[in-house]
Amino acid sequence: MATHNKLGINGEDIAAAYLARCGYSVLDRNWHSGHKELDLIARKDDELVIVEVKTRSSTDYGTPEEAVDSRKIRRIVSAADAYVRLKALDLHVRFDIITIVINEGEPSVVHIEDAFFPPIWN
Repeated sequence: MATHNKLGINGEDIAAAYLARCGYSVLDRNWHSGHKELDLIARKDDELVIVEVKTRSSTDYGTPEEAVDSRKIRRIVSAADAYVRLKALDLHVRFDIITIVINEGEPSVVHIEDAFFPPIWN
């Protein structure tokens, strides 16, 4: 497996453990809708939380959250819509980003709640 794939899986494991410690229930990991993927799907109280996890080994080329651009947001929202419809959920949906920078083996976790809102399509 490529090093960047291992880094990403490790980051998702760290993010899932972090969410569990914070009282979230992780419902699904790496859920696919066609070619679109949701990294983590969690629930806390009456809220469904869609979490995009971005893991980096450094910030030399920018922060992890900068990788979540408008195209990525559209894909996440579309996949989240498919998930909610498939599961017939009636919950408020929130979109978060968890960034992880693993520097010298030590992860730094930042949880950005309400990181973005679904775009309005015409």
